[in-house]
Amino acid sequence: MKNSGRNVVVFYGSQTGTAEEFAGRLAKDCAGYGMKGMVADLEECEMEDLARLTELENGLAIFCMATYGEGDPTDNAQEFYEWLQAGDVEVTGIKYAVFGLGNKTYEHFNAMGKYVDKRLEELGGERVFDLGSGDDDGNIEEDFVTWRENFWPAVCEHFGVEATGDQINVRQYSLKVHDNLPPEKVFKGEIARLRAFENQRPPYDAKNPYVAPVKVNRELHKSGDRSCMHIEFDISGSKIRYEAGDHVAVYPINDRATVESIGKRLNVDLDTVITLTNVDEEASKKHPFPNPCSYRTALLHYLDITHVPRTHVLRELAEYATEEKDKEFLMKLTSATPEGKALYGDWVLKSHRTILHILEDLPSLMPTLDHICELLPRLQARYYSISSSPKEYPTSIHITAVVVSYETKAGRTIKGVATNWLALMKPEDGIKHTVPIYVRKSQFRLPFKTSVPVIMIGPGTGLAPFRGFLQERNFLRTEGKPVGDTVLYFGCRKKAEDFLYEDELRKYEESGTLTNLHLAFSRDGPEKVYVQHLLKKNMTETWKILEAGGHVYVCGDARNMARDVHDTLLYIIQECGKLDTSRAADYVKKLQNKGRYSCDVWS
Repeated sequence: MKNSGRNVVVFYGSQTGTAEEFAGRLAKDCAGYGMKGMVADLEECEMEDLARLTELENGLAIFCMATYGEGDPTDNAQEFYEWLQAGDVEVTGIKYAVFGLGNKTYEHFNAMGKYVDKRLEELGGERVFDLGSGDDDGNIEEDFVTWRENFWPAVCEHFGVEATGDQINVRQYSLKVHDNLPPEKVFKGEIARLRAFENQRPPYDAKNPYVAPVKVNRELHKSGDRSCMHIEFDISGSKIRYEAGDHVAVYPINDRATVESIGKRLNVDLDTVITLTNVDEEASKKHPFPNPCSYRTALLHYLDITHVPRTHVLRELAEYATEEKDKEFLMKLTSATPEGKALYGDWVLKSHRTILHILEDLPSLMPTLDHICELLPRLQARYYSISSSPKEYPTSIHITAVVVSYETKAGRTIKGVATNWLALMKPEDGIKHTVPIYVRKSQFRLPFKTSVPVIMIGPGTGLAPFRGFLQERNFLRTEGKPVGDTVLYFGCRKKAEDFLYEDELRKYEESGTLTNLHLAFSRDGPEKVYVQHLLKKNMTETWKILEAGGHVYVCGDARNMARDVHDTLLYIIQECGKLDTSRAADYVKKLQNKGRYSCDVWS
C-alpha cells in the first residue's frame, strides 16, 4: 500500500462472492474522494501487519464480512476470526468500518459483522462509521447502497477530505483478443488449474474439484408437475472421504440457450478467445476468472448470468444506451433516491430480470461483452446436504434435489441453474455425464455414542442428511452396536405425490432402525398439518428424549419451518418442564452450546 500510494484497504470474508463484490465497489469509490483503495482477501493477508495502517495518511480499513452457517466465519475468514480471538492482537489506533452480510431468517444474523465491529473496538481500533447490516432475505443491495451513501460523507468528515467528483466508472480490466492460441493453453471451464479436469490429482477442494461420473439419476416424485431428483456421484477413483451430514459442492454450467441468446443479442462471436487483465498491477486478483478462455466458456462456466444485476452494474452499462430514454431510465433505477430504490426493487428484483432480460427489454442498450464479463459476479458452486452414509456407500455420494422452475411477474420462466443442468444428466441415455464436485465438512453430526436417542425433523428435501443418518444407524445396529431411539418427522404435500424414499423409510420402520416415523401430509386433509404440529402433539415423547440426553436435528427451510420448530420446542420445554419463558430459552441455549440441537437450514 505504501509503495503504490494507497491508504484504504477493503477486506472481504465471502462465501458466495457478494462480500467480495461489495468490497470491490467500495475500493473503486475511493477515487471519488481523493483516496486510493485496494481489495484484499483476508485469507491471503498477514493480518499482523494491520497495525502498520496507522503509518499511512488517512489510513482506513473497511471489512465486508459475510456470516456463514450457524453464525460462523466464511472459509476465507476463518484464520482472521481466530486471530481476532487471540488476546495479543495489536490494532490500537486503526481507523475502521464494517459492513456485515447475513440473512434475518437465521438465528445468528450478521454474527461475523457484529463480532468484527465490536472486537476491533475492544482491541483499540477507532470506528469511523456505524456497522452496516445487509439482509439477503430482503434487499441486500438496497441495504448496502443506503449504508454506502451515508458512509462516505462520514469518512470525508472524519479525515477532513472532500469529494472530488472524479469519474469512477473506469474499466478495471483490459481486454486482449487472441487469434491463434493452441487449444491446450485455453481454459475450458476448469476452476483454477489449466487442464485440471483432464489431469485429475488429489486433494480435491474448492479450487480443485473432482470430476465425478453420474451413476444414478432417478425421479423421486410419484406424480404431479414438480420434480425431485435422487442423484449418485461415483467417487470410487478419487480417494474422497465424507461423513453423513457433510455437504457436497457442485459446480454447475449455465443454460446453453441463454448463453447463445446473449451472444446473438450483442452480435458477438462467442468462440472469440479473450484475456481480461487487471489494469491495477498491484492488485492481488489479476483476472476476474480463469483465462484465456472463449466468451462462451466465460458465460457457461464462470459468470453468474441468471442472478439479477446489482445497481453498479446497470449504472456502468447505462453509458451504452443509444436512446436517451433508456439511459435516463437506468440512471434513475440505479440512483440512491427513494424512487430509484423502489424502481430497482420492482423492475429488477421482483421481476427477477437477468442481464439477458434487461438487454431484451432495452433494445438500445449495446454494451461490449467484455465489459459485461468484467461486471458480472462469478458463478458459484451449489451446496447440497449429502443424503448417504459412507458406511453403506463408501464409493458414492448421494444428493436429493428439487428441480427449481417458476414464473416471474413479468411472465418469464426462471430455472435454477444447477438443478436444471443436473436434470439433463441421465446415465441411461448412453452418455457418460460428469460433474465437478468436492466435499465440505459440516458440524451436522450424529452423537459419538450410538446409544444416544435422536429426533430428526426434515420435511421435503430436508430429509436428505437424515437418510444418511438412518443408513449409518442401520449399519451400526446390524453390526450389533447399541443404537438409541431414532425418531423422524417428515412432511410433504401429498402422500401419493412427494413422499420421498417411502419404501426405504418403511423398511427402517419395520426393522426397528426407525423407532417412530411421524408423517405430515399438508394437503391431504381438510387442514394443513406440518411437522411442527406433530412435534407439539408428541410433546411427551420429545421431552422424554431431551431429558434422556437426546439430540435434536432440523434440516430444511429456515424462513418458516425451522423457526416454527424452534418455537414449538420452546413451548414443549415450558409445558413439560414447568419452566417460564426465560428458563426455557436457557434450556434451548444449553442444548445448542452442547451440540445437542443442530440446524442445517437454508432460506
